[in-house]
Parts: sequence; C-alpha cells; structure tokens
Amino acid sequence: MGTITVITSGKGGVGKSVFTAGLGYALAGRGRRVLLVDCDAGLRSLDYMLGIGEKLVFDLADLVKGSCRPADAVYESPVKGLYLLPAPLETEDVVSPRLMKPLIHAFAPYYDHIVIDCPAGFGRGFRAACAPAGRGIVVANTDPVCIRNSQKAGRLLREAGIQETRLVISRFSEKSFRRLNCFEDLDQVIDETGLQLLGIIPEDLSVVEAVVHGKPIVNAKNAPAAQAFGRVAARFEGENVPLLHFHN
Repeated sequence: MGTITVITSGKGGVGKSVFTAGLGYALAGRGRRVLLVDCDAGLRSLDYMLGIGEKLVFDLADLVKGSCRPADAVYESPVKGLYLLPAPLETEDVVSPRLMKPLIHAFAPYYDHIVIDCPAGFGRGFRAACAPAGRGIVVANTDPVCIRNSQKAGRLLREAGIQETRLVISRFSEKSFRRLNCFEDLDQVIDETGLQLLGIIPEDLSVVEAVVHGKPIVNAKNAPAAQAFGRVAARFEGENVPLLHFHN
C-alpha cells in the first residue's frame, strides 16, 4: 500500500499547491506512481498546474456521489506516472472526513504515493484532507504570521493522529529574508515551528512561469527550485541528501 501524505500550511498564498505539484513531478521522475488529490473545493488549481484543466469531466464530489467510476475521476498528467483526482468545483461539495478516509485508502494499493493538497485554514476541508493521511508536510514562508500558523498546523496534525510531520520552507529568498529581519536566521524559523525540516524551495521565476502557463515544472529541470524538489523527494523517500544554502 502506498504512503498517504497531506500537504498543508494553514495560511494561504505560501506556495502549498505549487509544492504539491513539484513533489509529485519529482516523485514521478524517480519512477514512482503518484496520485495527487486536490481537496481545495471551489478553488482547485492542481489541474491547471498539471496542464490538464481542459480534460476534466468528473471530480472528487462526483466520485463520492456515485456519479462516476473511480477510474473516471482520475486523470493522467503529461508526466508519466503522475495522476490527479481533482477537487470539487463548488465549496459546498467538500467531502466529509468520514467518507474521505476509506475513499483514499481504496486508491492506496495502486500507487506508491498519494499526496493530498489541503485547503488553507483549519476547517472541515482541512479535517477531510488529514483523515486518510499517515504523514504530513507543513509548507511555510518565513514571515511571522505564517510561522505561527505552521505551529498550529503541526499541532492539529498531531491531534489528528499524524505523528510524522515535516517542514518545508517555500519560495525562500535569502536577500528578502535578511531585508525583512524578522528572525535571526533560518534555524530560529525552524525552531519556532517546532517541526523538523524536510527541505527548502528557493524563489524561482522559472517555476512561477511554468505554473502560470500550466506547464510541467520539470520542464525547467535545471532551475534551482526544480532541483530542490528533487532533493526533497529523495529525503521524502528516506535518502540522506544534504541541505543546500541558497543565495538569491
């Protein structure tokens, strides 16, 4: 059975969905079969980031309602081995935690990894996204409000029974970090969250351009962020890969 991981942040706008897509691309690039599950009802974006938005007919809500077969709601991305179960179009179609857990567990035997993109905040959508997961990743920027939300996200994941939770610092720019001068260094940021660091994704215009145009992030494989996704994916699968320091 594949691992099931929820990606959350608490605060919107930190690059959580971009990280979810990037991790999916990197894991698929390692030869894994990966299912991304978009739980952001009403604000879904992973289909666009994967370049398959125009293909969608069914989504997570249709599957729960019995309007389609499981295979009909899963779409293959342009990258071999990477698949998407899209979020409902309407916010009222958020799937309950009670239904979400057995639904996602039913997919687990067919994939090496299932990665769930959690909506912002800590409401019903958050609880539903966490319900099937055995692992968690909290995506954060280095501003104080985001760090405070990351603390809460880590606590709520533990309360949901997810004991293995790691931190990813996203869209990191050392120049901006030093200019804002909110923390002494990155070690203080990590300590404030109370989470173990999994990786750092640098701010990278090539990734932004790929997302805006619905192109695979791996098309910019030599870009710093794409390389960082690869290192995070390796650590995610238990490899001992050193952290790099970015100067951008």
